Amino acid sequence: MAFEFFKGVRPLNRATALRDAIAGVQLASMNVPQLLGYARIAGMPAVTGLYTGFLPLIAFALFGASRHLVVAADSATATIFASKLSTMATPSSAEYVALAGMTALLTAVMLLIARVFKLGFLADFLSRTVLVGFLTGVGVQVGVAMLGDMLGITVNSRRTVLQIKQIVLQLPQIHGGTLAISALVVVAILVFKRVRPRWPVPLVAVIGGIVASALFDFQRHGVAVIGPVAGGLPHVAFPAVGWFQMIDLLQVAASCFVIIVAQSAATSRAFAEKYGERVDEDANLLGLAAANAAASMSGAFVVNGSLTQTAMADQAGARSQFAQVVFAGVVVIVLLFLSRWLQYLPHCVLAAIVFTIAVGLVHIGQLIDIRKESPGEFGLAVTTAIAVVVIGVENGILIAIGLSLLRHVRHSYRPHTMVLVPNEEGRWMPVPSHAGLQTDPGLIVFRFGADLFYANDHLFVDEVRRLVDGAPTPVRWFLVDAAAITDLDYSAGRSVNELCESLRERGVKVIFGRVNRYLRADMDRHGITPVVGAQNIYTTLHEALAAVHPNLDAHAEA
Repeated sequence: MAFEFFKGVRPLNRATALRDAIAGVQLASMNVPQLLGYARIAGMPAVTGLYTGFLPLIAFALFGASRHLVVAADSATATIFASKLSTMATPSSAEYVALAGMTALLTAVMLLIARVFKLGFLADFLSRTVLVGFLTGVGVQVGVAMLGDMLGITVNSRRTVLQIKQIVLQLPQIHGGTLAISALVVVAILVFKRVRPRWPVPLVAVIGGIVASALFDFQRHGVAVIGPVAGGLPHVAFPAVGWFQMIDLLQVAASCFVIIVAQSAATSRAFAEKYGERVDEDANLLGLAAANAAASMSGAFVVNGSLTQTAMADQAGARSQFAQVVFAGVVVIVLLFLSRWLQYLPHCVLAAIVFTIAVGLVHIGQLIDIRKESPGEFGLAVTTAIAVVVIGVENGILIAIGLSLLRHVRHSYRPHTMVLVPNEEGRWMPVPSHAGLQTDPGLIVFRFGADLFYANDHLFVDEVRRLVDGAPTPVRWFLVDAAAITDLDYSAGRSVNELCESLRERGVKVIFGRVNRYLRADMDRHGITPVVGAQNIYTTLHEALAAVHPNLDAHAEA
């Protein structure tokens, strides 16, 4: 296994380093309070949320490949392991912290195993269409989740639909001051994003919120603030957990592993697509393993590739992992010197900043383009978005992968089939296949648009029989243009053998043209070559046509 360190940072020069350093500071200003919130979701001491933004970020920058992915605490994985650990120990207790650390370590081991077996290819099954729907769904979900803090009302459900219900029922209890502050922050960020996109407005909002809260005592006026936060650097140690407890944690670690692989792949792929970059998902798996190991050893909890935080980094102008390294440096400064000031930060300021990020994730323009170009794929994107909103990111991303796979399987299951037929000039042109078409008296040239396998071999056989049975004149030659067929499995081999034998009994000679070396090897292995005859298998279409009649190939459209 070859390592290439800081792949997500290089190349780096003075100008890009300055850009990413500024972005890293701005990212930290928005993310530090958010990490405290994730610790609360995880049932961990508040300071451990800051720990996830220190050593894990550096570990991923060292071993990972994505230039954009921010790996830190995340709501999806925090919710998953907290639901299990809360039945094993008291939240925020020393035993609970140890269990959380061991969960992170077991997750790291699973991620390392995934890297050894190069399972990063799983990200290839996330189509761009489904990613657009996924990001849109996450944008809606995150935006709704922030409304409670922005309006000054209590929303305790984890599901978006129930959150909307709770918000509607509590509309009369909206806190006017909280709403005014939230509206001011949202309007300022969105306006300046359009007129002065490089200005660090979120950073100004955080600093201004802390100063105003400290001066005017927002908490006394009913505006919720974060409250006291402990400081100091993490103590590096191995989590002390017994063997039986470790076995109990395997299932929750496996659940976190699945979510991390899927969500991190979706996030890194989405932002790589945005900037026309290629991502080494196997290297990302190694980076995620290192990040979770670092979290475990530093008293933190499971970390994940966070879509929301990655979007924050992108909005701040980060274009490499150097921004995340700077972010980690700012977290160290906060832990050592500034943690006491965070207690004054209003929740509504943080929620308003995250809400503007969520707005940027909703890709209405891309959805409109998809609908214009491919209504079927638009349906997949919308279904993915609805799944994320209704059942959550952790299940929505799995559905996104499933939909991408189904789209591919559907194309292979019902591929395009065509027959060459003469046009007005006498040239042979491909047209969609249906009974009654014939290339020339006694000849049908048939194209099948996918590999032959167990799910579509009966379609191939049925289509061939319909063409032969419905031909206007008796068929003597049936030529299969196999340009799109690169693979043929055992089931398809049996079906093709039976078809060729039945056609031979009817006096129809089956010929294969444009057979590549891989398909020829499959035909030999599955016994098709002896049935058809090696002399009737050709590497080009012209050779196959010439075998039928020396002059027929002159009519074919290449």
